[in-house]
Amino acid sequence: FLPAADGLGSIAIDTTQLNMSVTDPTAWATAMNNLGMVPVGLAGQQLVTDSICVPGFDPSLSMMTGITPINPMIPGMGLVPPPPPTDVPVVKEIIHCKSCTLFPPNPNLPPPSTRERPPGCKTVFVGGLPENATEEIIQEVFEQCGDITAIRKSKKNFCHIRFAEEFMVDKAIYLSGYRMRLGSSTDKKDSGRLHVDFAQARDDFYEWECKQRMLAREERHRRKMEEDRLRPPSPPAIMHYSEHEAALLAEKLKDDSKFSEAITVLLTWIERGEVNRRSANQFYSMVQSANSHVRRLMNEKAAHEQEMEQAKESFKNALTGILTQFEQIVAVFNASTRQKAWDHFSKAQRKNIDIWRKHSEELRNAHSEQLMGIRREEEMEMSDDDSGDNPSKKLRVDDSALAAQAYALKEENDSLRWQLDAYRNEVELLKQEKGQLFRTEESLTKDQQLQFLQQTMQGMQQVL
Repeated sequence: FLPAADGLGSIAIDTTQLNMSVTDPTAWATAMNNLGMVPVGLAGQQLVTDSICVPGFDPSLSMMTGITPINPMIPGMGLVPPPPPTDVPVVKEIIHCKSCTLFPPNPNLPPPSTRERPPGCKTVFVGGLPENATEEIIQEVFEQCGDITAIRKSKKNFCHIRFAEEFMVDKAIYLSGYRMRLGSSTDKKDSGRLHVDFAQARDDFYEWECKQRMLAREERHRRKMEEDRLRPPSPPAIMHYSEHEAALLAEKLKDDSKFSEAITVLLTWIERGEVNRRSANQFYSMVQSANSHVRRLMNEKAAHEQEMEQAKESFKNALTGILTQFEQIVAVFNASTRQKAWDHFSKAQRKNIDIWRKHSEELRNAHSEQLMGIRREEEMEMSDDDSGDNPSKKLRVDDSALAAQAYALKEENDSLRWQLDAYRNEVELLKQEKGQLFRTEESLTKDQQLQFLQQTMQGMQQVL
């Protein structure tokens, strides 16, 4: 086991623990058989073979060539090694202490079961202790997992151990399943199988609750700071009306840079009902000062409109230049597709030239439509401006509107006249049909009278 210790960071281990003077070799072999270990030689030899203690160790390389044994109990190792992959079985090794020795469980057995971990658990339950195990021996074994704050040992073979930090509990759980033997004794009271499990303690839960409350306070504070940062600033409070404040406000209303702030105060005062018979003249002068800014605002608007027109003109000129270059590129492609140059290109080159030409034409058409749209908008704006500015054009527009209205009335009159003529024709047709029906009725009555007379004549002739 000493070469393995040298390979794990040259950790010094008391070699006297490895030399065990055994007076009765037969008893020693029997004890080893009872523990499930392979019997080995006497003093000065290893307790177990290299294949059991440290598998795959190569002393010449001073490193593990196979599975790295995990042993968090070795002094000097501050953290638990990372868990191995699930497909690789965990190999535990023998742990030597000054007063006892811990033998690992059978690797083929399932891992020992544990209860559900309580929140903020720092306390472990240790059962299966040897009857002769003292509190000093327990502290010697488990203090290598971390700082121990309290050990509560029962008269039975169990105890509770509370650590300073939560991660130390995981190191202690690792020892669950180990067989503990005090010294080299074979007595049953000096050996036992450890069972380490999570324990529920009120102190742990109280500290965990305090920590959670502290985290919740920090989160609420952070959220409040974020909300305060994102909240828009509140408008400044507006003072009440007084003659002194009104004089200051009148000066601010004359200043262009402070006008927007001052006009808000003036509006608030008027809405509050600060205007009365005494302050009416002062308010009138302030309203007059507000009105004097109308000309300035109109001048600013005209300046901005001029800047916009200049920007539109520069954009139109740039778009015209781009369109001219597109026309030149399309002309190059069209010249390349003529028979004089087209025959000298390969099939792939012709295909590429054709694709490029179509793409350039699409872009050229899009830019041309955009430019035409800009020109149409300018023409419409110019026509609107001309109609609004020139009174003669206004009269012309009015005359054209009247002419259109007269033409529409004339068409409506014609359509009504045509409808009237149609109605007249329908009435005449109805009259004609009615007359024909009357005539047919008269003819029928005459025919009936003639038939009656003929019958009476025939009857008279027969009588005669």
